[in-house]
Amino acid sequence: MNAFPRLFSLVLCCCLAVVATAQGAPSKPNIVFILADDTGYGDLSATGNPILKTPHLDKLYNAAVRFTDFHVSPTCSPTRSALMTGRHEFKNGVTHTILERERLNPDAITIAQVLKSAGYTTGIFGKWHLGDEPDHQPGQRGFDEVFIHGGGGIGQTYPGSCGDAPGNTYFNPAILHNGSFEKTQGFCTDIFTNQAIHWMESVKGKQPFFCYIPYNAAHVPVSCPDEYKKPYEGKVDDHLATYFGMVANIDENVGRVLAKLDEWGIAKDTLVVFMNDNGGHGPACKVFNAGMRGSKGSAWLGGTRAVSLWRWSDTFAPHDAAGLASNIDFFPTLAELAGATPNEKAQKQVDGRSLLPLLRDGNAPWPERVLFTHVGRWPKGADVQAYKYAACSVRSGQWHLVSDGPPGKPREKGWKLFDVSKDIGEDHDVVAEHPDVVTRLDAEYDRWWASVVPMMVNEHAHYSGMNPFKVLYWKQFGGGPTPEELKQMGFDKAPTSTAQ
Repeated sequence: MNAFPRLFSLVLCCCLAVVATAQGAPSKPNIVFILADDTGYGDLSATGNPILKTPHLDKLYNAAVRFTDFHVSPTCSPTRSALMTGRHEFKNGVTHTILERERLNPDAITIAQVLKSAGYTTGIFGKWHLGDEPDHQPGQRGFDEVFIHGGGGIGQTYPGSCGDAPGNTYFNPAILHNGSFEKTQGFCTDIFTNQAIHWMESVKGKQPFFCYIPYNAAHVPVSCPDEYKKPYEGKVDDHLATYFGMVANIDENVGRVLAKLDEWGIAKDTLVVFMNDNGGHGPACKVFNAGMRGSKGSAWLGGTRAVSLWRWSDTFAPHDAAGLASNIDFFPTLAELAGATPNEKAQKQVDGRSLLPLLRDGNAPWPERVLFTHVGRWPKGADVQAYKYAACSVRSGQWHLVSDGPPGKPREKGWKLFDVSKDIGEDHDVVAEHPDVVTRLDAEYDRWWASVVPMMVNEHAHYSGMNPFKVLYWKQFGGGPTPEELKQMGFDKAPTSTAQ
């Protein structure tokens, strides 16, 4: 989603001495950001799921500021791109999750770079998914410590440069650690948590840290240790029992992180943020989706509404914040909380606004805004104008203007309008009753679309011919295909397919 016209808190231009509201709280909190992959708003006990049990996330929920109308992008790379830069993914060139269109524009400034400039040390542990080539990896984008898998998921591979190390599964994967692979033991979510805890323990007290933990779970293919799956067997089918087990394992690992902050005595000095990266897993949404329509990969509320929990003990009192908020707000909020002063280029880049007023007071004045969603995912090399109205939406106040249909398929304009303050399930199209609203939001969308199309820099991106994670893995451990095998695999030509 995106805000248009640009709204950016002017306070970022100022020197910020103390942002905490509680006496004695630090002006530069440690920041732990946990991002779950493909879980949905309804995948917590605290948000009403009747089957899943998430005691640690429920405890965090009750101790945090809870954004009740927070939205992310419909798929993986787009959300990560918006979180890292404070602007809509299309402005970063990210219009897909593969085919070189997952790459974050090298000209974009990341929140990790801004935090480093404010004296933070930075680490990432899990899923980057913003480009696998060396120049696009997080070590070149502001992260000091890098412990990641490749592509959009452990073991995933697509034609082109996006893909993971060969032979990887969710158990015992080879993980890229500061430029070389480590063969690990255990389940991936446990592994990423272990490494993040180890790194935080090594840097705590020396300087403030930004620890980014973007789990690969609960992305398909579903897989988890048996003990997490067993409580759900017989209640749902085997696929969902495994998926729920993955979420339960995430919950336990969030609890481990929180327990370590308590053990080290730094919980009150640390901001903890938890989100999911897009709408929920389709089969899980059929069990419970908090009354919403749609799931991952759609422009409906169920494709974008996210859990967004922000806990800074003794600084932000737990409360609900109902203001319309978005992943593009993450960058300016962290910059302000960290006392950072982004340079002029970064300030011009950001479309989001700081959430600090709502973190302090859920009823604080929050000016109306307009946010935009587009699923993207059109075929490589296509005329993007044919996809202007393919799976997109405009959100402002109570209104949600939606053009539905399958992503990546040409579509004529065909808006539907919903008053989501009364109709969270988006069951009643009121487009005929409110032509003035449709006209206003349609014009906003036209202006926004015209602004983002010139920034889609990856539509004809160079194709490297081989996934760099595989090349590095084979260089380190040996093996790999022969030239003839590469040709048979299709690595002698640019890809034209899309992926789901």
